[in-house]
Amino acid sequence: MKLFHKIYANPDSTEYLFILHGLFGMLDNWHNMARKLSAHFNVVTVDQRNHGQSPHSDAMSFELMAQDLADLMDHMGIEKATILGHSMGGKTAMKFADLHPDKIEKLIVVDIAPKKYKPGHTAYFNAFNTIDFSKCETRKEADNALAAIESNIGIRQFLLKNLDKADVGYHLKFNLKPIEAFYPKMIDVMEFQWIISISTLFICGEKSGYITENDTLTIGETFTDSEFINIKNAGHWVHAEQPKAFEKAVLEFLI
Repeated sequence: MKLFHKIYANPDSTEYLFILHGLFGMLDNWHNMARKLSAHFNVVTVDQRNHGQSPHSDAMSFELMAQDLADLMDHMGIEKATILGHSMGGKTAMKFADLHPDKIEKLIVVDIAPKKYKPGHTAYFNAFNTIDFSKCETRKEADNALAAIESNIGIRQFLLKNLDKADVGYHLKFNLKPIEAFYPKMIDVMEFQWIISISTLFICGEKSGYITENDTLTIGETFTDSEFINIKNAGHWVHAEQPKAFEKAVLEFLI
């Protein structure tokens, strides 16, 4: 599968950093951070399968998404790169490290652990299954429809980025059914075939709760060369809530 991607080129660098978004996300979510980091590296943002402008498929797994990334690197002629993944993208990045360790320089995992999580997106799946966005004449109407499920305007704006204008109303950019079918496995505990010795940074949001102190011990059993940093006053969307602190953490790890 040929993934849609965007390159933030740095003619003075031969190093590459690939960024993988989370569930219901897309590469546009990382535009500002990618632009800043491209002062130091060539940065490639990616739409994962069934998201954004990448192809749709009935098949979805972390193994397939890791292979998608490997294929993209091969297509671009890039032998090794640093991989950064947020949330679902962080799990893809961890699976990539498991399956393609020879293609990774360093690994950055943002606010996710390879553990089992309780379902936290059921209301969003229900909303996307029940709201007929084709009947919404404006984005304001779509926002009002979604407000019945999600009161946080920031999260609604994030979700509504997935709407594209259609001949009549709007339609979803992402491929809902395969994502929903994959969701139980997405939030399940991950299994690895190897102990991973790649230098890895786990960036956590202090207010998030996605990675606990106990998780760091379990993670260290698989990711033996790992370090952790908590970004103060940040929730799950660390890079958006505290961009300066996030950028500093990434650069201190990579440079």
